[in-house]
Amino acid sequence: MLWRAPGRRFQVLAIRDFRLLLADRLLAPASVGFSMVGVSFAVLNLTGSAADLSYVLAAQIAPMLVFSLVGGVAADRFPPQRVILAANLAIVAGEGTFGLLVLTGRPPLWAMIALEALNGTGSAIFYPASQALLPRLVPDALLQEASSISRLAMNSGQMTGAAAGGLLVAAAGPGWALTLCGIGMTGTVPLMLAIKGTRAAPADRGPGMLTALREGWTEFRSHTWLWVIVVQFCLIMMAWCAAFQVLGPVVARAHLGGPAAWGAITAADSCGLIAGGVVSLRFTPRRPMLFVVLTGGAVAISPLSLAFVLPLAMVCLASFCLGVLVEMMMVQWVVAMTRAIPPGMLARVSSYDALGSMMAMPVGALIAGPVAAAIGVSSAQFAAAGVIVVVSALALIPRDVRTIRSDQLGAAGAAPGDAAASEPVFAAPR
Repeated sequence: MLWRAPGRRFQVLAIRDFRLLLADRLLAPASVGFSMVGVSFAVLNLTGSAADLSYVLAAQIAPMLVFSLVGGVAADRFPPQRVILAANLAIVAGEGTFGLLVLTGRPPLWAMIALEALNGTGSAIFYPASQALLPRLVPDALLQEASSISRLAMNSGQMTGAAAGGLLVAAAGPGWALTLCGIGMTGTVPLMLAIKGTRAAPADRGPGMLTALREGWTEFRSHTWLWVIVVQFCLIMMAWCAAFQVLGPVVARAHLGGPAAWGAITAADSCGLIAGGVVSLRFTPRRPMLFVVLTGGAVAISPLSLAFVLPLAMVCLASFCLGVLVEMMMVQWVVAMTRAIPPGMLARVSSYDALGSMMAMPVGALIAGPVAAAIGVSSAQFAAAGVIVVVSALALIPRDVRTIRSDQLGAAGAAPGDAAASEPVFAAPR
């Protein structure tokens, strides 16, 4: 088998469920990569309005405010595979239908908003369940290796999808890219149906939803480093969404070469994420939360590279370098949460992480178009970079963030690698 040679070096590849997860994490992000280019240029081609693009992308992000919490409770009560499968099917319905409408006609703005809201609902449900699934498939000793390799697969898929999506949109139009996203996500269904893992402890099913959410909130706020960094990234993601995700395609269309250029920028970011994942296989900072906060400040590179309207090669280089840092940061964040949060709470705490980090992104998406119209695209991007730097500096104030060490983030509760936790006892969809 092809996996046996690398499996001698990376023990986690000997685990069947992890290999199936890895295949999914190649295919699903590759499919989403087509969507990342397709949605923006479908709206810009149909309406020509940055404000309309703001509304559509805000609708994509807004479901995170509700459904991330629902997904967190569900993933702590039921096999995370089932929750993720439902999320993937929502993306199939949203992006696939959007693509067909673009290919067969001229969808109205309200339809684009509704379909991206459905897509966003799937993404919101996916995140906490995804966080909870990996520790149920691999032993704790292999967690950093598993996290790094799985994220390498995700970023490789996204890079491929974004690059191919940019070329496809330039050559044939965004409708085809969106349709291929839906088809690709459909291909994840058999992979997820084949995954086995551990059943959540029966006690996790006892409390009602509100009680379960209160328990998750209590655990979330008990870690100062956790909630401070989530607040930091709440504001960072708002500014980044406005300046890069909404206004980035506008700059690419006007100055850098259109959808192919935007696909190249997105692919360069994914290449950086892949390189960062390779480094993360062996990299463990002594003070991981300090590293996370400083990397958050470096996100200002994205809007600044576009605000200065640098040549495409320089924008791609900036995206690549930032991607390296962000991926190293994300691996440390995932491992820290998994080790510090009890397994029965992980999905719920992850849902608060997702909600807090992304709750202001709809605001960023909504204001990006009007602010750019009022003060100019470049000025709006400079302002966003300033916000990112300031909030990152403020996040360094709590002592825990600056001083907590990786060896202080010991596993809480039963380790995911315990025999009872790693023995497959059910076969259920992902």
